Amino acid sequence: MIGKVIGALVGKEIGDRHGEGGKGALLGAVAAGAMKRLGPIGLVLGGAWVAKKALDRRKERSS
Repeated sequence: MIGKVIGALVGKEIGDRHGEGGKGALLGAVAAGAMKRLGPIGLVLGGAWVAKKALDRRKERSS
């Protein structure tokens, strides 16, 4: 369950970067599969990447 949520967030970040919703959804599904294969380390890495992107976005808004 957590892996799917993190995969969706990763897909959203990728889609925002490229401006295409379908591409982000596809890459998010691939990322979720890769994270499952890596086990807990993949979930931590995916979650950390999404958290970093969220913090960067928050810093941009506050400056």
